[in-house]
Amino acid sequence: QVQLKESGGGLVEAGGSLRLSCAASGRTFSDHAMGWFRQAPGQERKFVAVINWSGTLTYYADSVKGRFTISRDNAENTVLLQMNSLKPEDTAVYYCAARGLPGTVSVLATDYHYWGQGTQVTVSS
Repeated sequence: QVQLKESGGGLVEAGGSLRLSCAASGRTFSDHAMGWFRQAPGQERKFVAVINWSGTLTYYADSVKGRFTISRDNAENTVLLQMNSLKPEDTAVYYCAARGLPGTVSVLATDYHYWGQGTQVTVSS
């Protein structure tokens, strides 16, 4: 059974940092792009960041560019999202996702086949 499990969410003050981790089990995603998305209450799920299979290509939403960093460790089958200078508008449930087929990166949630259950990030002002 394929599973993606996020961890590292929590409550932090504005300006603080959190590091989210996504651990994959059941199969390897070392040749798949993986991404992070987030969903705030009453809003649609939105793209945050994506990384290609080798970690050599990353892409970020404009709203997090310069503050968030995505990385991966294929030996550990994990993907990380380092979030710095957090703002109240970053408050959301954060989801890890993996594409179903090897290939290029994508910012579209519909291009991702596997999803974690999400982890809550709350940034207080």
